[in-house]
Amino acid sequence: MPAPSVIDVHSYSGGIVGPSVAMLGPIADGGTIRTGTPPGCWGPMITPKFKGGHEVTQPVAVEGAEVGDAVAIKIKSMKVTSLATSSGVMEFVEGRYRGDPFVAKLCPVCGTMSPPSHVEGIGDDAIHCDVCGAEVNAFRMSNGYVIVLDREAGVSLTVNKDVAEKLAGSAREFALLPDLAEQHSILSLARADVVGLAAHMQPFLGNIGTTPSADIPDSHNCGDFGAFLIGAPHNYALSQEQLDAAKTDGHMDTNSVREGAILICPVKVPGAGIYMGDMHAQQGNGEIAGHATDVSGETEVEVEVIKGLTIDGPILLQRPDDLPPMARPMSKEKLAAVKALGARYGQLEIEENAPITFLGTAANLNDATKNGLERAAKVTGLPYDEILNRATITGSIEISRLPGMVRVTFMCPMPIIEKMGIAHLVRAQYGL
Repeated sequence: MPAPSVIDVHSYSGGIVGPSVAMLGPIADGGTIRTGTPPGCWGPMITPKFKGGHEVTQPVAVEGAEVGDAVAIKIKSMKVTSLATSSGVMEFVEGRYRGDPFVAKLCPVCGTMSPPSHVEGIGDDAIHCDVCGAEVNAFRMSNGYVIVLDREAGVSLTVNKDVAEKLAGSAREFALLPDLAEQHSILSLARADVVGLAAHMQPFLGNIGTTPSADIPDSHNCGDFGAFLIGAPHNYALSQEQLDAAKTDGHMDTNSVREGAILICPVKVPGAGIYMGDMHAQQGNGEIAGHATDVSGETEVEVEVIKGLTIDGPILLQRPDDLPPMARPMSKEKLAAVKALGARYGQLEIEENAPITFLGTAANLNDATKNGLERAAKVTGLPYDEILNRATITGSIEISRLPGMVRVTFMCPMPIIEKMGIAHLVRAQYGL
């Protein structure tokens, strides 16, 4: 039977990404994946049985994708479905986890690891252990808010305590959690420290990519959160070398990974295993609060195998309007002026190039920047110091997330892009 050209995904991985998670498909190269995803961070965080900080989709295999290839994920559409959500600055509750509250939660009374739980009432103490009944939430918000969303108008507004408590009474319905989602809704906590704050909506996926070559908590498939796995006192502990070899950096929290962007991801297991989740309604660069507005949503992507493009982490072809100003392709008028300038001085050779963005990740921003630069140099073959110059005058270093996710953007020569096998994607993306 030929591989299907369309797959709909409404099942989830339970907080883990890796070889042990069964894949759907395979889907045909060039096919379409449609998903409905539950919110990311806070819901899984307050649900003790989750061993990762997100609830991402079951992965989909892509026909013909082999280890050492890459897969282009073309984001065709993205829509928020939640009517409301809640977020804030997190604090840990000591005694309710072993080493990492995202991965190894425990009941402080009966000692059950990753216990089943239920919601009783509303507020900070609403999450209770099914085994003994004790309050069991390993997280608190030091400052938090509930925010209502107008998906059509693209705006949102934080609400007062009375409204937050009304929403908490029907939390699952206002969150529009998918039928198979297993998380508790963060709306149940009804926090209202920031009231009446309006904001733009601009949805994107915070966790999207390919399956790592070892089982990893989904929120830790990256260099900064992944650092908490090194020598950890739980079953998902890794060494630095194991983490670097396995991860695919799907957890990027990069706000330009949105409708119209193209994400190119490494293949580290046969079939690639594309998964997605952690949609945010909005987020400024840096995600300085540690968490943004996680929502349920629907996403449609097309996939394409790029044979022989061996990369360690994601490459992003951003929408033209998301590119940093210095990396935006020049207009015909500007290019004519460049040609005239060159002729004036006898410089007749003008490089044909296009913008490209490499994601870098590590335990801190300095190391993440170096990681992104090194990845760019390795894949393009350009000298490291030339990447520094190009990013300085024709690009930018931008913070996607603290403590350690950055994007390195620069104008790359088209012959190199041709050799990488992605020139057709770049030309279509930027109208070249």
